[in-house]
Amino acid sequence: MILNIPEDLIARIHSHGEEAYPEEGAGFLLGAYSENGTREVESILPLSNSREEEARHNRYLIAAEDYVKAEETADSLGLSLIGVFHSHPDHPNEPSEFDREWAQPFFSYVITSVRSGKAMESRSWRLTEDRSKFEEEEIKLNA
Repeated sequence: MILNIPEDLIARIHSHGEEAYPEEGAGFLLGAYSENGTREVESILPLSNSREEEARHNRYLIAAEDYVKAEETADSLGLSLIGVFHSHPDHPNEPSEFDREWAQPFFSYVITSVRSGKAMESRSWRLTEDRSKFEEEEIKLNA
């Protein structure tokens, strides 16, 4: 399992996490699926965190209208909605139990650890079909 992301897009994901800090930031990954299972991120769609204010420090919520807008944007670009990115303020870039409960097996989930306002590292995860756990997906950065 490989997720190819251009360096400029991972930089934008990191910037979005830093701007959202100390709250979680989130958005969609737009791209394409390859025959061999590799995914190509070609665009991102950063979003506002729709979670109630007192929970934004450790939860994000993507509103239904944001999901519809992302699908429409992907369609207009000839791309697919292939995943979600979000930040973990002052926590590791590993999925939480909450993340697992709300995840969908066919998406890639890029999680960025943001420590003291600075994005540190991103990792990508895919939920197994039986929804029991996440498996890490290799991120390959492209120029």
